[in-house]
Amino acid sequence: MPLSDAKIRRTKAGATPVRLSDGDGLYLLVQPSGSALWRFDYILQGRRNTLSLGAYPEVSLTLARQRRAEARAKVAAGIDPSRERQAAREAATQAMTFGEVADEWLERQRHVLAPITFEKASWMLKTLVSPWLGKRPVAEIEPPELLQVLRQIEARGKHETAHRTKQRCGQVFRYAIATGRTQRDPSSDLRGALTPVRHQHRAAITDPARVGELLRAIDAFEGTFVVGCALKLAPLLFVRPGELRRAEWSEIDLGQAEWRIPAEKTKMREAHLVPLSTQAVAILALLKPLTGTSRYVFPSIRTRHQVMSENTINVALKRLGYDASQMCGHGFRALASTLLNEMGWAPDIIERQLAHAPRNKVRAAYNRAQHLAERRKMMQAWADFLDGLRRKGEVVPQHRSGGRDADH
Repeated sequence: MPLSDAKIRRTKAGATPVRLSDGDGLYLLVQPSGSALWRFDYILQGRRNTLSLGAYPEVSLTLARQRRAEARAKVAAGIDPSRERQAAREAATQAMTFGEVADEWLERQRHVLAPITFEKASWMLKTLVSPWLGKRPVAEIEPPELLQVLRQIEARGKHETAHRTKQRCGQVFRYAIATGRTQRDPSSDLRGALTPVRHQHRAAITDPARVGELLRAIDAFEGTFVVGCALKLAPLLFVRPGELRRAEWSEIDLGQAEWRIPAEKTKMREAHLVPLSTQAVAILALLKPLTGTSRYVFPSIRTRHQVMSENTINVALKRLGYDASQMCGHGFRALASTLLNEMGWAPDIIERQLAHAPRNKVRAAYNRAQHLAERRKMMQAWADFLDGLRRKGEVVPQHRSGGRDADH
């Protein structure tokens, strides 16, 4: 007896699937979960097959019968509707464009990459690549096509950006291979095709006398108060520039004198604690009445709902007379690392405070303890040391507790 909507509505889910037949191979399978799924059984070339026709009530009884009739007509003509559907899906998958696959890959990386890394990856793929390759089927892109796009970047003198963009494209192509959208990664055939990059160390001042000059220049900064505070905190905290400008008041405890940076904001994807010296606490306490109602410690001058620009610190240093060949925002890390090592602090303590990744598992396990007490002591001694340099060479005594190789 044919099915009716009334009979379907009266049927309750049981402990096992309930089959409601409509005849000619069509039936509704009511699952224990309550979902109801249309199925069509047919025999072709002596083999029994089942075709899914959708879920009830999204696919009504009337529509299910129409789909059954279409499938029966194909079977009568010797066409397997299941294989036909699979072939259509594969064709649609193969026809996906590079832009579509890149967007899918980026979405999966959103909570994996650090925010600044995700933004750069998105910029490279959407701005530098997609205008030329975004609408091309990902399976049809050949190495010369990709090389042409990358050489456009090189032509602007951005050799390192070209190499990094090639790496990101390779990640997208490998994701496309893993998900069945293409068979090969054309970026792998471009090895040696781009101009080699000459890596340069980030500019940093490490001579104590010149560091003192830099600190006095920062104290005399005539820009905005917020940027001035960021400049003063940069040498005291020596975190990565992106971590500093993205700092949030909710992460900072002035009473406990510490700043806890969540894992998703760090390059190493590991939560990082920064002990605050009395000097750092004093600067933040002065800043809080001005920006404390904002989410961010250093909000943008245009809107308090965004952080200050990525180039703000470097532009401010340039205004003070320090161009990119002399000092940059990232250089405060090299400055601190160099002088703290010269002062005799244990390398493990310094590296942990710099949030560098340990090179071996033994050291990683050792560093998990974070050496917090010794790091607090070091950060305060470092701030006092900088004050001495600021006062034209009046330097506090160097740290010699146990020497360079001591375990803390």
